[in-house]
Amino acid sequence: MGCQYDDPTHNGASSFTVAMPRLTFGRGTLSEIGARATRHQLKNVALFTDPYLLDGPLVATALESLEKAGISVSVFSEIRVEPCDDTVMRGAAFLSSGTFDGLVSVGGGSVIDTAKGALLVHQHGANIVDYFAPPIGQAQAVPGPVLPHLACPTTSGTGSECTSITVIRVNSLNTKFVVANPYLLPTEAIVDPQCCDSLPANVVASTGFDLCCHALECFTARAYNQHATVTDPNARQYIQGANPFSDMIAREAMDIVNHYLVRGVNDNTDSQARDKLMWGATLAGIAFGNCGTHLPHAMSYGITHLMSDITTEGYAIASPFVPHGISVVVNAPAIFQYTAEATQERHMQGAICLGADNKGATVDDAGEVLSKRLIELMRDTHMPNGLSGVGFNESHVKALAESSVRQARAIANAPRESNVVDIENMYSNALSYW
Repeated sequence: MGCQYDDPTHNGASSFTVAMPRLTFGRGTLSEIGARATRHQLKNVALFTDPYLLDGPLVATALESLEKAGISVSVFSEIRVEPCDDTVMRGAAFLSSGTFDGLVSVGGGSVIDTAKGALLVHQHGANIVDYFAPPIGQAQAVPGPVLPHLACPTTSGTGSECTSITVIRVNSLNTKFVVANPYLLPTEAIVDPQCCDSLPANVVASTGFDLCCHALECFTARAYNQHATVTDPNARQYIQGANPFSDMIAREAMDIVNHYLVRGVNDNTDSQARDKLMWGATLAGIAFGNCGTHLPHAMSYGITHLMSDITTEGYAIASPFVPHGISVVVNAPAIFQYTAEATQERHMQGAICLGADNKGATVDDAGEVLSKRLIELMRDTHMPNGLSGVGFNESHVKALAESSVRQARAIANAPRESNVVDIENMYSNALSYW
């Protein structure tokens, strides 16, 4: 699949950069966090987690490990699922109230993203909103490093432990936006699949589809050499478009989805499947951390902006709430039917990696084959039937598109250009699938 990087008509970037944290994966590795912190000569750390994990065994394991290593720990747990700018600013104030020399995050993507944002504000000042691109913020530059951050994920989906990205809801706009900068990349990722043993099936499904879409969006993204050249190599973002490295990692992550997602969702005793999904989530995080996502993630933010009067099984969170992975995948079959026209062979290869039956199909059928396979996975894991399954109908389509079109960075990373009318059509086609 390297041909898209050799096209002589592409006059954009001629190189790409790969980065990831020092990564440790395996059962029981959460108990190594004290030793990991000692390696960085940390003496006084802030531990970020959320209220649902605060009094549970995972935080207890991390605290015990840190304390055994002689490290002083203070806990910040005022973190909401789907974190907002207020959450980040409270986290930054907590960091500024002490003399911390590092941070440990124990939680899902919401915790890890809050930690990244709080470290940024604590170290370099301003309001987190100032770091967003216009017209949301001021595109304030990140001038330098933040404190060491050891990220310990407890869900098998976001991959935030391996990215330089933080996704934060701006309360004044009730919509998520992204801050991305190489300095936000965690110092170490400690990935312990044991953390996912007790996750409810619907949580495994939601986070698993986040992993699935991370990998598939990376693999089908606009190639790095179709993006503009960056003259200063130190200013290059890791969100740079598809590249041979992200392709390699994304293919492996999609293969894991094919073999283990349905098993991991439908059998909570299948530790092999759940361990594989945790590894797949980390791989997909590495992939999109070095590439970027595109339309499924961009359009998911319209859903979480405009959702109302809905809760989701497996999540003890008040209405309105649609988990991130579900908000991404309900649009995905319709979106990939649209984007396949731009890179048919690549979309077909993605479908094959996910286990699609392409017997008798040609590359002209790539969008249909890929869409059908995604729908099969959704049905087999009891996901909502498109947008209608999360409370939307045709009357919402225009507003959803107007919300999502603001996600310029992700939209520009898609292999096929789209405008607000195209996005409206994709939302309409995503209302139901079966």
